Amino acid sequence: MKETSKGLAVFTFIVYLFLLGPLLIISLTSFEAGSVLKFPPEEFSFRWYENILEVEMFLTTFKTSILVSFAGNILALLIGIPAAYALSRFDFKGKSLLNGIFVSPIIIPGIVLGFTFLRYIVVAYQLPVYTALFIGHTVIMLPFIIRVIASSLSNFDFSIEEAAESLGASKLGTFFKIVLPNIKSGIIAAVMIAFLESFNNVDISVFLTGPGVSTFPIQMLAYVENYFDPTIAAISVLLMILTAVLMFIIERLMGLSYFTNR
Repeated sequence: MKETSKGLAVFTFIVYLFLLGPLLIISLTSFEAGSVLKFPPEEFSFRWYENILEVEMFLTTFKTSILVSFAGNILALLIGIPAAYALSRFDFKGKSLLNGIFVSPIIIPGIVLGFTFLRYIVVAYQLPVYTALFIGHTVIMLPFIIRVIASSLSNFDFSIEEAAESLGASKLGTFFKIVLPNIKSGIIAAVMIAFLESFNNVDISVFLTGPGVSTFPIQMLAYVENYFDPTIAAISVLLMILTAVLMFIIERLMGLSYFTNR
């Protein structure tokens, strides 16, 4: 048993090293003082973190990504909350098909989905770049909104809603005064997860961006094509910190295992 435990511990260590090793390397190289990305760094400096603020396109595309993510999140919530409620509350013909349609953006490869948007929506209807990004990011956020909120609703006792209606409350009033306050943590968690999915998206955004309009991850790719300094490593560290903070908040709100296992 002891040998088995030791073997399992070594295997676990190797797995964690494989997963976290690249992140550690990127984190260390971001502090390289020289102009070339190298590991281990010869000198430590915050030079490339300062360089992020000096590259105008990083600031511009960061604002674009934030704007698209927030706008898409609002529309995804307006669609996703009623959809999640209907799928959790009622049994109706075609429910499985409708649920499959809502989940399909996760199942379909991003490159296929991005090309489909470009060919059959953007080109066909001559949509502006911002509108195309808004639609595309709304679609990819919608499954996460519906899945997380539906998971939160699965723990909600709908008999409370029925009791409120029996006492004279309207269906709409019951929804806003009874249902929504009880799933607010799920809604917040859904918004954060959807935001991360949208902000970090590359495969769909690369098809929907155009001249003069780009998202932050696409700009990072463009920068790597022309420069080999540690600026991208510095950005990656900041994005890792942002993701870790948001995931910690989500875990505190709902518990990741609560909705990832559903």
